[in-house]
Amino acid sequence: MKELPVVAVVGRPNVGKSTLVNRIVGKQVVIVEDRPGVTRDRKEVEGEWLGVPFLLVDTGGWLPGGSDLEAKVSRQVEKGVRDADAVLFLVDAAVGVTEEDAAVAEWLRRSGKPVLLIANKADNDRREREAWEFLSLGLGEAYPISALHGRRTGDMLDDLVALLPKDGTEDGDADRAAVPDVPGVAIVGRPNVGKSTLFNRLIGEERSVVHDMPGTTRDSVDTVVETPEGPIRYVDTAGMRRKSRIDDGPE
Repeated sequence: MKELPVVAVVGRPNVGKSTLVNRIVGKQVVIVEDRPGVTRDRKEVEGEWLGVPFLLVDTGGWLPGGSDLEAKVSRQVEKGVRDADAVLFLVDAAVGVTEEDAAVAEWLRRSGKPVLLIANKADNDRREREAWEFLSLGLGEAYPISALHGRRTGDMLDDLVALLPKDGTEDGDADRAAVPDVPGVAIVGRPNVGKSTLFNRLIGEERSVVHDMPGTTRDSVDTVVETPEGPIRYVDTAGMRRKSRIDDGPE
């Protein structure tokens, strides 16, 4: 089976990375909240444009320095970029260039990966015109889009698929249709009992962020592992919490 080309979606926290992933896929497959730091692990989902399938990797916000947890999230982002064939680098058109954006841009230039600079939250003509200021990041002209409303995402996706390696996409639909059903194993439990640590041990890599703060895993993360008995899909899940009395009451 041919592997799909990989597209990593990166940027500082709260620029709309998960919203863009959901927009490209066409449904909500990753958690989106109006606060920074919701995405922490790498989340892989399949996308497609103009008949070209690819693997989208949603990542947490990359920050230089920061807390121990932020550093672990950043390492996950870096791993996602190393494995990618192309990168979508999101910035916030409503905010403009920040020091964090400049730090991400400098790191991406050193990576040598093809990068499309995406000025998200360009919800009107004025914000589109102001996107020129992101030229200062040294990654070319930004694509002004609105991931939330779908504004001008088509041109960006046209150029994205043109960057992807062609060998991994030929007969992609036939290859994916031939994949047999893989048995899945979900790792569940209350917060902070070691689910992500076990998940990482089972798959043989640091895929989920592990931290002693409860609730580190916000979204499910799954990986297929080849075993002597055949492939198995392991799924790391967020901690299960008992409903509060408020949740049980009438709306």
